[in-house]
Amino acid sequence: MTSVMPSGAPATADAAGVSRAEVCVVACADAFRDNGEMIASAFGTVPAIAVRLARHTFSPDLLISDGEAHMLRGTWPVGTPAEGEIEAWTPFRTIFDLVWYGKRHVMMIPSQVDRYGSTNISMVGDYHRPKVQLLGVRGAPGNSVYHPTSYWVPKHSTRVFVPKVDMVCGVGNDRAAEAGPAASRYHDLRRIVTNLAVFDYHPDHGPLRLASVHPGVTVEQVQEATGFPLDVAGDVPQTRLPTEDELHLIREVLDPRGLRDREVTG
Repeated sequence: MTSVMPSGAPATADAAGVSRAEVCVVACADAFRDNGEMIASAFGTVPAIAVRLARHTFSPDLLISDGEAHMLRGTWPVGTPAEGEIEAWTPFRTIFDLVWYGKRHVMMIPSQVDRYGSTNISMVGDYHRPKVQLLGVRGAPGNSVYHPTSYWVPKHSTRVFVPKVDMVCGVGNDRAAEAGPAASRYHDLRRIVTNLAVFDYHPDHGPLRLASVHPGVTVEQVQEATGFPLDVAGDVPQTRLPTEDELHLIREVLDPRGLRDREVTG
């Protein structure tokens, strides 16, 4: 199969020409594997491709919004008007009910994340005199304590993976445990996918754990780009490559313009 690549030089993941972005797409898609009937809310180009890939292949019950008020059935390219059969009417007010009942899996883009998965999307610097104003807390606290939450980091660096976030927006495993059942009962952090690696969380005490490194990336490189010591148990596997069918869907159907490679840093 011939790769459909944009102009420029995207990072390659292996000698066969699979790009790093395509590895990231399937890693994000795998975060939604076997989710069942769940709204898949994805922020970022790679996650948007990923949830459509997951629904088209191994998670057919996922629900995907057109970004306004409809749930749509079908598969269409990112960056284009939504195309598909309307299967449900979901005005904004009903999203809160779905969030509170846990029927949503969100993949957000954190500005900062710490060792236990607390995230910041609000500001950088001192709370009273911030250096940078970001999005604000928005829905991050409710997302992280009510339903499955994953994260996508297009540029893995010590500026993102920090010892302590400047403001807690998304609740990490340690803080949820400290707050008690009101925060921890439905707290469900799943995965962090970056341009270098995939993380999950230690099941007993909750810190981030290096689950896999992308082809061409070493554990040492991930550690160098991370602002706290990695939890590494034994040999770290390589993130899986997309199958031929998945590559066809990514390149020819979901992202024929190659927008994925504009988001991922090699």
